[in-house]
Amino acid sequence: MKWAEGQTLVPLAKPAITRAQLSEYAEASGDHNPIHLDEAFAKEAGFPSVIVHGMLSMAFLADFLSARFPDTNFQVQRLKTRFRKVTFPGDELVCEGKVKKINSDGSLVISAWTQNQRGELSCEAEADILPR
Repeated sequence: MKWAEGQTLVPLAKPAITRAQLSEYAEASGDHNPIHLDEAFAKEAGFPSVIVHGMLSMAFLADFLSARFPDTNFQVQRLKTRFRKVTFPGDELVCEGKVKKINSDGSLVISAWTQNQRGELSCEAEADILPR
């Protein structure tokens, strides 16, 4: 595929995040912080509910990049993320991105982000993608 600076990538919509998914992610990641699993604990911390693991949003972005840049043809060299807004169970995230820069060696710099169903930016990232 021919890439162009500013080119948008096909979005990836994720279904609503469930509490079961948070439990499964906690088991897989080893992150059993009660802020993600215990409603009372999260409310004591000032949140209306448990909060989604930030790394789960990052995993969604990695999934988005892997689908657009399959490892048979590309290698994700770097993925730098910044969490912008807390995500809650029930939120539906859409992963989006665009080609920020094309380097002289053919490698790409990609800007990517997740937005919830209210249009709020929850996580943003920059990735360096190398052609194989």
